[in-house]
Amino acid sequence: MSIYYDNSNRVFHLRSSNSSYIIQIVKGGIPAHIYWGPKLGGESFQHPLDLVERASFSPSFLQEDKTYSLDTLPREFPSYGNGDFREPALEVYLQDGTTVTDFRYEGYTVRKGKPRLEGLPSSYVEGEDEADTLEIVLLDVKSGLKATLLYTAFNNLDAITRSVRIENLGQDKVVLNRVLSANVDFHHSDFDMLQLSGTWARERHVHKRSLVPGIHRIDSKRGSSSHQQNPFMALLAKDATEHHGEVYGFSLVYSGSFLAQAEVDQYGMTRVGVGIQPFDFQWLLEPGDAFQAPEAVLVRSAEGLGGMSRTYHKLYRTRLCRGKFRDEQRPILINNWEATYFNFNADKIKEIAYAGKELGLELFVLDDGWFGKRDSDDSSLGDWVEDRRKLPEGLGKLGEDITAMGMQFGLWFEPEMVSPNSNLYREHPDWCLHVPGHIRTLARQQLILDLSRQDVRDYIIDSVSSVLSSAPITYVKWDMNRNMTEIGSALLPPERQRETGHRYILGLYEVMESIVTRFPHILFESCSGGGGRFDPGMLYYMPQTWTSDDTDAVERLKIQYGTSMVYPASSMGAHVSAIPNHQVQRNTPLETRGHVAMSGNFGYELDLTKLSASECEDIRQQVAQYKELRMLIQSGDFYRLLSPFEGNETAWMFVSEDRKEAFAAYFKVLAEPNAPLSRLRLKGLDPDKSYCLQQNGEVYRGDELMYFGLSIPRLEGDFRSQLFVLKEI
Repeated sequence: MSIYYDNSNRVFHLRSSNSSYIIQIVKGGIPAHIYWGPKLGGESFQHPLDLVERASFSPSFLQEDKTYSLDTLPREFPSYGNGDFREPALEVYLQDGTTVTDFRYEGYTVRKGKPRLEGLPSSYVEGEDEADTLEIVLLDVKSGLKATLLYTAFNNLDAITRSVRIENLGQDKVVLNRVLSANVDFHHSDFDMLQLSGTWARERHVHKRSLVPGIHRIDSKRGSSSHQQNPFMALLAKDATEHHGEVYGFSLVYSGSFLAQAEVDQYGMTRVGVGIQPFDFQWLLEPGDAFQAPEAVLVRSAEGLGGMSRTYHKLYRTRLCRGKFRDEQRPILINNWEATYFNFNADKIKEIAYAGKELGLELFVLDDGWFGKRDSDDSSLGDWVEDRRKLPEGLGKLGEDITAMGMQFGLWFEPEMVSPNSNLYREHPDWCLHVPGHIRTLARQQLILDLSRQDVRDYIIDSVSSVLSSAPITYVKWDMNRNMTEIGSALLPPERQRETGHRYILGLYEVMESIVTRFPHILFESCSGGGGRFDPGMLYYMPQTWTSDDTDAVERLKIQYGTSMVYPASSMGAHVSAIPNHQVQRNTPLETRGHVAMSGNFGYELDLTKLSASECEDIRQQVAQYKELRMLIQSGDFYRLLSPFEGNETAWMFVSEDRKEAFAAYFKVLAEPNAPLSRLRLKGLDPDKSYCLQQNGEVYRGDELMYFGLSIPRLEGDFRSQLFVLKEI
C-alpha cells in the first residue's frame, strides 16, 4: 500500500517510488497541501503548518484563530469567494447569481489499483499492485455540490495523477465556470519555470524563466492543445540541471484548450494550477449530473530534467499508450506527400512503393489527395470515397498490389474536417462548428465538423470504417489542420453553447475509441499540421504523433529535443525528406538527415525513384542500421547530453533497460575553423560493464565512457553528425 492515513492528525501520506506527497485536513475541514518532496520513512507526519497573523487584508477564516486565513493557507483544492484571493481551481455560478462556494471535508476512500475516467483518456495499471488511489470527498452544503479529489500514486514510478469529479447533489442548476484538474501550493517561489512553446513548423522549443510575483501562464484558446504551447510545465530548483537537482513536472492528459500556470503570491508561495482552459468555458450541471475533469500527471525528479523525462517516458509509453503497437516494433515507412503532393496516379504510387521495398522499407503511406476530387486543399474533405481518376482500380486494388510487393499499406485521413466544396457540406451545412449570423471563417479552405453531435460522430465512424474495411490497411495518419473559430453547435441550447469546445474533445475521444477498437491491427499516428496536437490525450488512442511538418534535420534537433522533455521517442514520427528542404530550403547531408530521423519512428518522405545509386545505397544502409537499433530506440532509457538551445552541438542517447546496449547521436550544426577538441560524456551506462564501440571495435569501461567520454572526430562542413553504437562484451 502506498497511501496511508493517520486519523489522529488527519494526514494522508502518498508515497511513489522516491517521493512523498502529504495532505492534511486542517481546521474547518480544509485539505491543505503540506509536502511534496523526497520520500519520507514514517507513515504519518506531525509537523504543524507555520501560520502567523497577517494584516486584515488576509481575512481570518475562523474567528477564534486570527492566524488562519485561506489567503495564506497552502491548499489542495481552492474554490472562489471566501478569502483566498489567489487563482482558484473551481469557480461556479449558482442559481441565486452568486459565485461563492465553501467546500469542507466529508470523508475518504483508499483503493488498490487505478479506476478509469469515464469518457476521458488516462493512465492505467495492469495489476492492482502497481498503484493505489485516494478519493477525498468535499461538500459545499449550501449549493449541494460534491467534489471528489482523485489521487493515484504509482509504486514503481515517481508519478502521482490527479483529477476531480464535481457532482450536483442539490436541487438547483449550477454552472461550472472553471474546473482545474490539479492545484499544488508550494511553500516558496525559488523556482525557474520551464515550458514548451513555438508555432507551426517550430513546435515545443524549450523556454525557461525565473518566477517573480504574479501569474506565469501558458495556455491554448484554439480548441486543441496547439503548436504554440504544450499542456506541460515544470518548476526547477535554482540549482537544477539536465542531470541533477529537484524538478516538478505537470502534464495534462487532454487535447483541447488548456491552462497551466504558476502564481507567486504576496508571501512568496507558488500556486500551480493545470486543467481545462476556463476562458469561454462553462458546463451546466443539472441536479444529479456530474462533471469529470481530465487527468493531470505530476512527476517529481531528484535527477534533474532527465530524470523527470524518463519517468514520463516510461509511464506514457507503457501505461498510457495501449494496444498491439504499444510494445511491438514500428514499421519503417515511405510517405508520398513531399514526393508528389496532390499530383499522383496509381502507377506513380506503386513506383515509389516498389523503390521503398528494394531499399528495405516496410510500409507505404498514401497521403492526402486520394479521395473525392482532391487536386488541391480547397475541396472534398468529408467525402471519403476514392478518386477513380487517380486510382482507376480503386483503393483496395492499390493496397493489394502494394501488399503483394511485400510492403504494408497505409492511408492519410482528416476525418474531423469538411470542405465547403464537398458533397457532405452541401448536404449538411449545419454539421460544422458555426454561430448563426456570423461568418464561417475558413482555414486551409476548410471548416471543422461538430463532434459534439452524435449524428456527426456516427458519420465519421461509419465512413472511416468503410474505407478501412475496403483495403489491406495497416497504418492510418489521422490529421487535423486548423484551429477552432465560431465555436458553436446547432444542436446545443443557448445555456450550453460554451460547452461546445469540451464536448468536441469528448466526441473526438469517443470516435477514436470506436475506430481503434474496431481496427486493432492498424497502427494509428495522430497529426495536426505536424505537432499541433501532440499531447498525452492523443497518445491514449494513437501511440505515435507526427512530430512536426518541418522535416529539416537542423530544425528537428530543437523540435525533437524539446518534445523529449515529456514524450518518449516511440511517440515521435521522424522522416528523412528531400533537399533543399521544403520548409526552410536548407541542404543537409543525407547521413545527418538519417541520424536525426533515426531518433524516433523512422521513415522517409521523398521521391525514392529520383535518387542516385549512391543515395539509394546510403538509404539501404540507414534502414539496415535502424532495424538493428529499433527496439533500443523505441523502448530504451533516453538521455539528453548536449542541448541545441545552448550551443552549436546537440547530442542524445538511448540505453537499454539492462544497460547492455547503447546508441548515441552527436550533431554539429555549423563548422568552426580550428575548432577545439571535445569529448562526449555518456550517461546511463553500467560503470562496471565493458562496452565495445561497434564502429572500430575498441573496448571501454562504462565509467570511462561516462566520466572521461568518447572523442568526437573532426567533422568537415556544416550540418554533420556521428553515431556511436555500444554493446556489452
